[in-house]
Amino acid sequence: MSMRPDDHRRKWDRKEYERKAQDRLRVKEDDEEDKSDDAPVSRELLKRRDYKVDLDSKLGKSVVISKTTPSSQSGGYYCNVCDCVVKDSINFLDHINGKKHQRNLGMSMKVERSSLDQVKERFQRNKKKMEEKQKDYDLDVKVREAKEEEDRYKEYKKEKRKERKRKADDDLDEESSGVPSDMAALMGFAGFGGAKKNN
Repeated sequence: MSMRPDDHRRKWDRKEYERKAQDRLRVKEDDEEDKSDDAPVSRELLKRRDYKVDLDSKLGKSVVISKTTPSSQSGGYYCNVCDCVVKDSINFLDHINGKKHQRNLGMSMKVERSSLDQVKERFQRNKKKMEEKQKDYDLDVKVREAKEEEDRYKEYKKEKRKERKRKADDDLDEESSGVPSDMAALMGFAGFGGAKKNN
């Protein structure tokens, strides 16, 4: 190394920097060994949701939101697992079915493979349900119920028609006498006049 006064270039100590590089490599190797000792994170397989997603409880309701309102009560759909607010129902469904949300629940996005026995058992259960439905379905009972419903409806229509006819007759009586029937009864004219005789 020359120490001339006009030599203004910076000089580097090669041995010192080689030693620092070796130390850095040693630390990096130690970290990799520590990571390999840890077991990989085991997550549960993806499974069916056992609760109903509430999308319409706040539908059509207005809420006053201020600066101090917590995010769980602000507008939109709040996810308490991920601590986030989603503004509409479609995006909320996408969020709860998405990878980030499932990871926060502790699930992987892999689905459990069903064995042949499990599939056969599921077919048997579905077959039993279908047979039970067919036993419950009785044609005679259904026809009888439909006939009763029809009869009730006819009776209701008949009563309505009679009610309308009575009302029309009362209105006609009021118009012919020129005095309302209530007023005529008060004045003592209720029994007089040419009222229709019912046969």
